[in-house]
Amino acid sequence: MNTIQITTPSKNYPVFVGPNAINKLHSVLRNLKPSPKNLLIITDENVGALYLDDVQQAIESSYPYEVIQIQAGDDQKSFENYFACQSFALAKGLDRTSVILALGGGMIGDLAGFVAGTYMRGIRFIQIPTTILAHDSAVGGKTGINHPEGKNMIGVFHQPEAVIYSTEYLSTLPEHEKRSGFAEVIKHALIADQNLYKMLRKNICTIDDLKGEHLLQALIRGIEIKNNIVTEDEKEKGIRAYLNFGHTLGHAIESEVRYKGITHGEAVAHGMLFALSLKKETAHIAIELKKWLNTLGYPPLPKHLSIPSLINRMKKDKKAEKGTIQMVLLDRLEKPYLSSYEAEELEEKLTCFFEEK
Repeated sequence: MNTIQITTPSKNYPVFVGPNAINKLHSVLRNLKPSPKNLLIITDENVGALYLDDVQQAIESSYPYEVIQIQAGDDQKSFENYFACQSFALAKGLDRTSVILALGGGMIGDLAGFVAGTYMRGIRFIQIPTTILAHDSAVGGKTGINHPEGKNMIGVFHQPEAVIYSTEYLSTLPEHEKRSGFAEVIKHALIADQNLYKMLRKNICTIDDLKGEHLLQALIRGIEIKNNIVTEDEKEKGIRAYLNFGHTLGHAIESEVRYKGITHGEAVAHGMLFALSLKKETAHIAIELKKWLNTLGYPPLPKHLSIPSLINRMKKDKKAEKGTIQMVLLDRLEKPYLSSYEAEELEEKLTCFFEEK
């Protein structure tokens, strides 16, 4: 069992990472003050079928709880499901002492965290991630839902009480979900730890290599990197924007295809390649990364994407300022920075990028 202490201006909390970390849930709940009157478990149908029993057993009989399960898929991170969860919580009598348990991947963590952050103006919640991708999304307090005009456009910063990350839950992930999460691991390595990047390049030759100590080391280091950044910039007023490397285009692709046919991480992988291609100093990294991603089975860009439509979506990105598109670029490995582009200039570069694909 590994414990990483997250330190932010608004709250400090532990992340427990390792096999059977779920056994920490009961002690985390017991140590909460005030003691929870009741609990609400929010999960999706796929995860619930696999791991809901584990969570129920970890709670034991100490706390009454309710369960709401929604459909799986990032398109379910919607206002309709947000409203349904709020209505369910009200109907079941949750109050300001209650605690929400977010059991699932990034979609569930974001949705459940947003429900917790806004129910009765904010109640406590605990992240119980079940995907590799959630090593990033479960830490740092970003919560929210999607809007047809853009990903994660509606939300709040709301830190959890704890993150309980049982790594045995990752063994059931399909390959496309492993690739999705691994893209965020690669992102952390590129922006903050070139030694991690070199280790991953050396040891992860197929997606099946992402297991055991290599996986655990990657998850722990990714969480540490995010903690270092969030500690300094909790509300994304400065360097936290660097964590969006690859996300400006990635989010636009996801929104354009309505969150179907490509995972978050797969879209971000294309976004990272595009960002690296924008500077001649990092073009060689883009070439190496593209070859590696192809070997790992990352899919090509979805067909029939509209470049003008993608640009319009990028203009609505949360980092956009005064009509310009803010891109996270690398000066070199471990050296991210923000760079502004006019829409017309970026559209021309994106057209060239698509033609090279």
